[in-house]
Amino acid sequence: MMEKKKVFLTRNLHDFALKELEKIYQIEVHTGKVPIPRRKLESRIKEIDGLICFPYDIIDRKLLDIARNLKVISTFSVGFDHIDIEFAKKNKIRVGYTPEVLTDATADLAFSLMIDVMRRVSEGDRIIRKGSWKEIYGAYDYTGTDLQGKTLGIFGLGRIGSTLARRAKSFDMNIIYHNRKPISKTREKTLGVNYVSFEKLIRQSDVVSIHVPHTSKTDRLFDKRIFKSMKKTAFLINTARGKIINQKDLVEALKKRTIAGAALDVFESEPIGKNNPFVKIPNVTLTPHIGSSTKETRVKMAEITVKNLKLGMNSKKPIYSVGF
Repeated sequence: MMEKKKVFLTRNLHDFALKELEKIYQIEVHTGKVPIPRRKLESRIKEIDGLICFPYDIIDRKLLDIARNLKVISTFSVGFDHIDIEFAKKNKIRVGYTPEVLTDATADLAFSLMIDVMRRVSEGDRIIRKGSWKEIYGAYDYTGTDLQGKTLGIFGLGRIGSTLARRAKSFDMNIIYHNRKPISKTREKTLGVNYVSFEKLIRQSDVVSIHVPHTSKTDRLFDKRIFKSMKKTAFLINTARGKIINQKDLVEALKKRTIAGAALDVFESEPIGKNNPFVKIPNVTLTPHIGSSTKETRVKMAEITVKNLKLGMNSKKPIYSVGF
């Protein structure tokens, strides 16, 4: 009987996914500290044929260089900036990811964060929980900002950005966007969006929502200079990647009210704790990287993660493939 190929998971997956994998492969699941300690990952990757990883696992050149038998990396995420794609491709290692299934969930979170920070929902919740609501607010007290008639600037009109545009249109928002290249005029008309330069997007938007990958070009792109170019009444939403924003500069901009507020689901380093500077700033809403965190979405992600792995193990292209 032929020995089963080895698959390693850096964290647990749904029971149905594990059972499906166990039928075909010899699997091992890391159940300790998250993310998996580097030494353990290095020791396991030397012998395995397939790897299922998560967005906080750094799969770099040094690690891939010792992966003697590795055929496929299947990441449980829409992002793949944690994997050295070029080196994987060079070494004939297929890489699969899970983009389309989390589009609605992430767009919904971005939109809910926008409502939350503009209407000061979480801030109000904190006021009540701290016992600071002492009297009924008057005409000028504790006012938020309407969404209707405001300009939403979407930086990156891909799947998630386009879905957010559709959500925002139903709230009568004006929508502008910036991509590396404009989308077709027909699609612009369908979505009700207008293309502008990045500089105009920053200057004209009442809300800027980030939906681009983290690359060398977007690394800490949103810095002190960008915040100074934004309207003082503007809000920043980030459900993409934390490293697209210079965290130190954003903290300063929020404290000085250079911009009106921010809502963040992602951070430079995760998880963040109660001593993080954002925690003490009232005009920011924080969520713990939950863009894809719906039961339905996570099940779909697990299904695709398994399918991607199985295809790669059979030297076939994953459903959603990076590299080759």
